[in-house]
Amino acid sequence: MNNDRLLNFLGICKRAGMLLSGAETVTKAVNEGKAKLVLYAADVSENSLKGVLRAADANHVTAKRIPHGKEELSFALGKHCGIVCTTDPGFAKKMIDLTN
Repeated sequence: MNNDRLLNFLGICKRAGMLLSGAETVTKAVNEGKAKLVLYAADVSENSLKGVLRAADANHVTAKRIPHGKEELSFALGKHCGIVCTTDPGFAKKMIDLTN
């Protein structure tokens, strides 16, 4: 299933050191021009998401909602999180393919 492939790929990205997580960390990466793609869980609170989406919009970084909740995302990555970004353009392209 495509969705499981996305979670597996996010785990690979994390192990490769190309995935950042958490609203503050992701917002900082977006503002510094390091983030290539932002992904967020289906059940992330509007409050957590507001600043990230504002930064992504201002910096022309794609932000996509994934069809998984924070619990599934956290389990796949081995840490509690609902918002992630990749700093690698190759990983970003593959993630976009997996979310479409």
